Amino acid sequence: MAENDIEIDGLKLHYSDTGQPDGPVVILMHGWGCDHTTVSSIASILEPKMRVLSLDLPGHGKSDEPREIWGVEDYADFVEKFIKMQGLRDFSLIGHSYGGRISIIMGARRDDINSIVLVDAAGVKPRRKLSYYLKVYSYKAMKRLLPLLFGKRTGGNMLDKYRGKVGSSDYRNSSDIMRGIMSRSVNQDLQPYMSSIKAPTLLVWGKEDTATPLSDAKIMERLIPNAGLVAFDGCGHYSFLDNPFGFKAVIREFFKIK
Repeated sequence: MAENDIEIDGLKLHYSDTGQPDGPVVILMHGWGCDHTTVSSIASILEPKMRVLSLDLPGHGKSDEPREIWGVEDYADFVEKFIKMQGLRDFSLIGHSYGGRISIIMGARRDDINSIVLVDAAGVKPRRKLSYYLKVYSYKAMKRLLPLLFGKRTGGNMLDKYRGKVGSSDYRNSSDIMRGIMSRSVNQDLQPYMSSIKAPTLLVWGKEDTATPLSDAKIMERLIPNAGLVAFDGCGHYSFLDNPFGFKAVIREFFKIK
């Protein structure tokens, strides 16, 4: 395995370059809070026939954080700069969860993508329960009132404690910039991009996925012109880990790896 670093716009991007140097290229992108090692089992399926570039997305693994709050489009821009620096054309994309968000935008933009695999991908704005909105609006109210009632410092500490109780673990464990990116990204609905994706697209999902539910996959299958869906029983958001044998068989068939 070749581990590499490259500098793009002053930010270090860490990535692995494995498989066949002269084989068809696939760019592999992990989900939020992970790094390229999380999807190493996917890379291992492809390496006998393909060249696999597996990225640590900015703010993850050994890559630098963005200096400001990015949206998904900014991540796509960054990955496209990496592609240009590598001199790549005619490649495939595989994106799990947040990596799927980036793949959707790139798929809509470019005409040199051979194929796309979206694995339990994010991109459909979640339908929120009443409890979510109650937490959000309570937080916004406390953000205004606590500094007025208790002073800026004490009120800020109280707000941080409240946020820590109601936020997700990913949100709590992130820096301020990464929290901002996560919040901005979750609220981006990528459905308008999907009809512009030209490449054949495979959707692989866990039927028990609660982070990006199967209903999201069905929306993507309907909106992406040349898409097909495979859903595994008893699997969650990491379907490639929950059903490694089934996932391997589907990927080998899609990429014609014998």
